[in-house]
Amino acid sequence: MFIGEKKNLAVIGCGYWGRNYIRLLSQMYNVNLIAICDRDKEQLKKNKTRILSSQSGPKLKLFTDFHELLNLESLDAVVICTSPDTHFEITKNALEAGKHVLVEKPMTLSSTGSKELAGLAGNKGLTLMVGHIFLYNSAVVQIKEYIEQGKFGQIYYIYSKRTNLGPIRSDVNVIWDLAPHDISIFNYLMGTQPEWVSATASSFLRDKNEDVGFITMGYPNKTITHIHVSWADPHKEREVVVVGSNQRVVFNDVSQTEKIKIYEKGVTASKEEFQDFDDFQMVIRDGEIIIPAFHMSEPLREEVNHFVSCIDGLCVSRSDGYNGLAIVRILEAIDQSVHNFGKPIYL
Repeated sequence: MFIGEKKNLAVIGCGYWGRNYIRLLSQMYNVNLIAICDRDKEQLKKNKTRILSSQSGPKLKLFTDFHELLNLESLDAVVICTSPDTHFEITKNALEAGKHVLVEKPMTLSSTGSKELAGLAGNKGLTLMVGHIFLYNSAVVQIKEYIEQGKFGQIYYIYSKRTNLGPIRSDVNVIWDLAPHDISIFNYLMGTQPEWVSATASSFLRDKNEDVGFITMGYPNKTITHIHVSWADPHKEREVVVVGSNQRVVFNDVSQTEKIKIYEKGVTASKEEFQDFDDFQMVIRDGEIIIPAFHMSEPLREEVNHFVSCIDGLCVSRSDGYNGLAIVRILEAIDQSVHNFGKPIYL
């Protein structure tokens, strides 16, 4: 295979995310969608019908058993969009079959499994990428560039809200469902991982899984982050706020026109010596509110293009297996803290 050759891909799992990948892959110029797999035959037929007019539609192969799909010699890579409890088994089988893998988040439900998969991909020289889609969101990438340019000054804290009325899942709790988005964003913006976590959560809608969670994480240089996730909030919010000594930036993923707002305002302690509290002064910086113009591309398309580039050896994935492993370890620590009523857990 030479760099630039169209890759043959398949999608395993035809639920919500699977449908999105099928739509996208059937439209892309640098991949061939050659097969889809789901245990539900009706789902397979519906998804094939949706893309019949595309280049992939007429020749698309349908499978109900992922083992049979992985036997396709022409298949280069798979996108796995099944329930999280199946991620380890399917991903391991795909890697052992010599296929590159893009698996939806969370990578697995245990750090032991994630570590095994990351090592297996490395040993086989295969690309293993986790679908932490916000790392491919143009607004998040833009904020990362602002931070690297030093415009924020010292980052004091970051907080996020990811709430809505459902959709309520039965396979994982709200933390494992929604918090990986914000944990991946925070790690990406900070360029490192938290040193400790503390979390509380509760179940109001069902007894089995928590549907509301509050997570605090401590990063190096005293930066504090906080995440609020909920399936039981009537107000839909998808917001990340970064507060620094020079600037404050708000990323509102729900907004169609003002994804990013930059507040050129900040506060720092005076560097002058002071004798008592009355002498203590703050340096307050007041400025404009800026709504920057930037090109907002479809994050899922950016993610898939990045996956293909990684397969071609053109770049190293920003959400590879070890990145996915790190987030699973953080989620496990969060669970431990929740079960201990918010006790800080050090990583």
